Amino acid sequence: MRWLGLVFVIACGSPTTPSRVAPAGTVVTSNVLRGDYVGSSACSDCHSDLYERWQSSPMRNMTRDAQTATIRAPFDGTSLTVGGDTATMEMQGGSRYVRVTTAKGTSRFRITKVIGGRYREDFVGVDETGIGVERVMPATYVFATKSWRYKGYSVMVKERPGMSTRAVWANECIPCHNTLPLATMLYDELYGKGLPSYQGKLSDRVLPASRMWSVRSRNDAALASALAEEIRFLGGEQPENSSLRATLPAAATASETFLDTKHLVELGVGCEACHNGARTHAGNPTVMPSFGVESPLLQVSPPPGQSATRAQWINRTCAKCHTVLFTRYPWTWEGGERTKNPGGSTTNSGEGRDFLLGGCATQMSCTTCHDPHAEDTRAAMDALATPAGNRVCITCHAKYASEPALLRHSHHAKGSAGTSCIGCHMPRKNMGLDYELVRYHRIGSPTDKRRVTGDRPLECALCHADKSVASLLANLEQWWGKRYDAAALRVLYGDNLDVNAIDATLARGKPHEQAVAIAVRGDARDPKAVPKLVPHLAHAYPLVRFYVGRALEKITGRPIELDLNAPAETIRRQLEQL
Repeated sequence: MRWLGLVFVIACGSPTTPSRVAPAGTVVTSNVLRGDYVGSSACSDCHSDLYERWQSSPMRNMTRDAQTATIRAPFDGTSLTVGGDTATMEMQGGSRYVRVTTAKGTSRFRITKVIGGRYREDFVGVDETGIGVERVMPATYVFATKSWRYKGYSVMVKERPGMSTRAVWANECIPCHNTLPLATMLYDELYGKGLPSYQGKLSDRVLPASRMWSVRSRNDAALASALAEEIRFLGGEQPENSSLRATLPAAATASETFLDTKHLVELGVGCEACHNGARTHAGNPTVMPSFGVESPLLQVSPPPGQSATRAQWINRTCAKCHTVLFTRYPWTWEGGERTKNPGGSTTNSGEGRDFLLGGCATQMSCTTCHDPHAEDTRAAMDALATPAGNRVCITCHAKYASEPALLRHSHHAKGSAGTSCIGCHMPRKNMGLDYELVRYHRIGSPTDKRRVTGDRPLECALCHADKSVASLLANLEQWWGKRYDAAALRVLYGDNLDVNAIDATLARGKPHEQAVAIAVRGDARDPKAVPKLVPHLAHAYPLVRFYVGRALEKITGRPIELDLNAPAETIRRQLEQL
């Protein structure tokens, strides 16, 4: 029997699944298999306003066809060099090309897809002969600086000796930047350790056990049959036996080997990437779609002892993709390590996971602040970080609703940035995509012991950049009755805690901490910071170099006339000649 996409006359609701509005006797169906998906266009007639907004949203335009997309990056013959390799962006006959020259020769790729478009654009291309697979191009165009950067330096990796075009788009970027059936992204959670690699795998679920959700089969035979149909759809090889244990690795291998554009539910992030398969809802609007998993084959459950709220389902949906610790960069916030007691992420795209680590994720959803159907405006985001934005927080924390209570709690002046809940509890200390700091989404307190003794700089220094470690600590201890281990702080800042917290972070911090200090100094636009920033133009982590370049541009008002993609030693020699 083929189970994929069929309507199941089975009552399969669970205590962890949000209730659905449906007439008595309506069957509950699956929303996770390929046959359950109909595409975003099916939503347009009833939800025309949302659909129109979504059409121009960053989600919808996460992946676009290069022939029809509006592309901002200039393909005007500009070249980018890394090591001895060069990429040149050029136009010919109305098509965009990237010509890559290495010691092994020259290859030219016709651009087929553009990825992103809010802060930067990445590209996918196929060999100009049209033979072969689509590959991730080695050049990224960054809007903030109007410049090209090596794609590999988008994240926290050390300097590379040359360029690479080995990455196959369908094996790398496809699951989070497009729409796939949810079931095809759960193989690893169903199987456990030892599953063959596949691109649908949800990114690095490095969460403490108390925050981990579980996925289990409800009907092994039926689920194996559904996955066999998925393998058949992809053109993969069926397992030797029909058990679920044998079918899961075969499904993963088929996905890794054959999944490409024609197998997507939709190019870009469609409605069903978040709302799950909506075929039943499209046919009967009284049966509402669900963020939760509804299937007689699969059950997804919250951690033991918890019952899932609607907010948790939404947050888990966002965290499917916004949960990355994928760069192999060894450190996290809260003094953690990626493979040992990891804390929050330090770069953009980990916001979903970070939010799940905080204290508000059971009652507050990502969509409380963010509009998934349109691009958040800068004005709206900035407004949330003012005292007026506190309306979001006092919904639960009513004891701080009155002005006297807020002033007693914050120890800051009326109307100041220090009386903004978000200002202190979601500080701007993560590395964004445009060399600017973005808010850390693990909601907590700047007085948290793990933050004070594990991270640099003290979070209060992000606003009070002129203060010493000692003076900031004195306020933390006096105002909020805290006590911190002075020996631990001396490990971070040196024996003399009278040192400026930002300067000490710049001198002694881990690379992501240094990036924060660099950005803070750039935002202050103080010329005295220039001599302290310039040496970091040759930082071992190229992404940090770009933060330095951006900071120096802000301070001096002039672009940096150095190629920050160049080897660090080359940059150092150039700096010595200035």
